[in-house]
Amino acid sequence: MEVTLALLADYANLTADGKLNIMGTFDTIFAERFPAVHPQMQLILRLSANPAEVGARKKLEIKLMTEDGRQMFSISAEFGFQVKDPALPVGQEMKTDQIIGLNNIRFESAGDYQFAILINDDTKETVPLKVRQRVEQARPQPPGE
Repeated sequence: MEVTLALLADYANLTADGKLNIMGTFDTIFAERFPAVHPQMQLILRLSANPAEVGARKKLEIKLMTEDGRQMFSISAEFGFQVKDPALPVGQEMKTDQIIGLNNIRFESAGDYQFAILINDDTKETVPLKVRQRVEQARPQPPGE
């Protein structure tokens, strides 16, 4: 099983006919001060599997890591492709899109973070997230003031 798409966005959804809609992709967020709480983001994953993996259970784990390697949190689930889609040609990879809502994540400081995506304890992909302090820029004075 592989991760063929991994990114952060403001919003995503799946239509009834299986289309993945993604709005507002990003890799950097800004905060006025720290600690800061980011109210909402979505981690979007596309997982693909070879037909030989039908029925095999896999552990998916997502870890948010700090730049010095500390784990901020981890979520995990067990899943698998249960039935090969009869509409797919024999030998075609199967895929599933996952939208994981992440709310009110607290960042203690600015830095370079990453979401590590592991399948059966093997890191398959990482999604970087830069957290920066917003710097207020001086506003230009109108002429004559």
